[in-house]
Amino acid sequence: MRTFDYSPYYRATVGFDRVFDLLDSVAGQGNANGYPPYNIEKAGENAYKIVMAVAGFSDSELNLTQKENELLVTGKAAPSADGEKQFLYRGIAGRDFERRFQLADHVKVTGAKLANGLLTIELQREIPEEKKARAISITSETAKPVLTN
Repeated sequence: MRTFDYSPYYRATVGFDRVFDLLDSVAGQGNANGYPPYNIEKAGENAYKIVMAVAGFSDSELNLTQKENELLVTGKAAPSADGEKQFLYRGIAGRDFERRFQLADHVKVTGAKLANGLLTIELQREIPEEKKARAISITSETAKPVLTN
């Protein structure tokens, strides 16, 4: 994997350290295995969905945690009696996993549901009022007459 040198950008920017750390983090995830597979969907102007294929997991075996701008999804399969089964082919993985997602500022998890082997995580960007664009009125000063004595 090729690393990228961000030092020229550090010299020309102030306060963007988090952005460069995020880029390094995302680049480092490129070599992670692709399990479980997932989709990221845009569901509206400020709404998103992450849909993960978690066949074989129950809701009690899945855990979602949001800390600041990171969403962590973990799956830990409960021990089962599969040791008694003899598989000729096992294509359904069912192995433990940990998947991290970096969320943009003001994106919050609003819900999650598990149906038909798909975990759907609903996300919403909620921009605070003080961060939203606002119109600023412009006042003009009228020329005041100068009084002379």
